[in-house]
Amino acid sequence: MKEIKVFAPATVANVVCGFDVLGFAVNEPGDEVVMRLVDEPGVRLLKITGDDGRLPLDSAKNTVSASVQHYLKHLNREDVGVEIELHKKMPIGSGLGSSSASTVAGLFAINQLLGNLLTAKELVPFAMKGEELACGYGHADNVAPALMGGFVLVRSYEPLDLIALPTPKDLFAAIVYPEVEVPTKDARQMIKAKVLLKDAVTQWGNVAGLVSGLFLNDIDLVGRSMKDVLIEPTRSILIPGFETLRELAMENGAVGFGISGSGPSVFALAKDEATARKITDAQQNHLTKLNINSNAYVSSVNAEGPRIM
Repeated sequence: MKEIKVFAPATVANVVCGFDVLGFAVNEPGDEVVMRLVDEPGVRLLKITGDDGRLPLDSAKNTVSASVQHYLKHLNREDVGVEIELHKKMPIGSGLGSSSASTVAGLFAINQLLGNLLTAKELVPFAMKGEELACGYGHADNVAPALMGGFVLVRSYEPLDLIALPTPKDLFAAIVYPEVEVPTKDARQMIKAKVLLKDAVTQWGNVAGLVSGLFLNDIDLVGRSMKDVLIEPTRSILIPGFETLRELAMENGAVGFGISGSGPSVFALAKDEATARKITDAQQNHLTKLNINSNAYVSSVNAEGPRIM
């Protein structure tokens, strides 16, 4: 195989209480990468579409090509020649793992072209290099679920220890992206360096409760655990009408609600697709009244991760 086209999914990072340690993949939106092997050694990014000219074509500065370079260097295969086209199919800066989806699509593609030399879990450190390039910190709560599918827990970063978690049957995500800008770097800088012990205890309990709810197939326990006393109070200030969006989600049947990643996207979990669509409809109607355009995505949890198109 000399050429491949790959789709990689968007992700919801943090899942409210699990800052930098929890995330799950969804079926839409996502990004696409076309990659081909060529005779001339080196990694070249030929084309980017759907980014309105915002992303660099420089192979060392774009997350897709840079992560592929790290992968080839690790395998001592810098003799390999690669040409890449990136097609952005999801909004940049949405809080849905835009850079992660691009990076993961590229890594999955090169790994396939070279004969699946590494597992999805083994690809995560190279994807984290892409995240470091994108926002200054190589977190795994987007790239791990994008590569592995489903819910993933980052138990430890040093050493990296990733745990695939079960997904309760019929769980749906209702995601709304208000078209306002919240850069990941800015949102991260707002976070306090120190927290109160009582707040940390509350957060530990919620993370443990959420993980337990996934294993017990107890969606109500998952919902009760989706509370964040550390990050959300600060980041929610950047999202117009956040508290009203929460109220609308819960009034329309959500089991839990919060910010997706660093925002401005918000998400709710629901027990069926119809409820999830009710939630996004109500929230989009509210944002329209605020003169804010928005996109909505309703999806079950994506269990497969990237796929060949």
